Amino acid sequence: QLVESGGGLVQPGGSLRLSCAASGFTMDYYSMGWFRQAPGQEREGISCISGREGSTHYADSVKGRFTVSRDNAKSMVYLQMDRLQPEDTAVYYCAAGVSCTARSVFPERYFGRGTQVTVSS
Repeated sequence: QLVESGGGLVQPGGSLRLSCAASGFTMDYYSMGWFRQAPGQEREGISCISGREGSTHYADSVKGRFTVSRDNAKSMVYLQMDRLQPEDTAVYYCAAGVSCTARSVFPERYFGRGTQVTVSS
């Protein structure tokens, strides 16, 4: 099971830190990814962190603004989001999968229910 938290309303230029709590499986063995889906748009993979080396991957749309990290001892994954813009408004999901692609995890084994992020003045 994956449970996201930390979403909310933030002004443009602001920051949020999303958390994802994993339970029921050993997170150490999985790569962990973040996805987002805006209204009327397809789901977009935005970031991934591998399970072993901790290597990170980002979509161009968030590179340089978002930072993914993990704490295997706590079974937690984080997404630090800085310099948020209105186009970042979406429901954000975390997922556990086999390996990282250029900007997400594939194939997915576990998927959370999401947390809403709204960027607006």
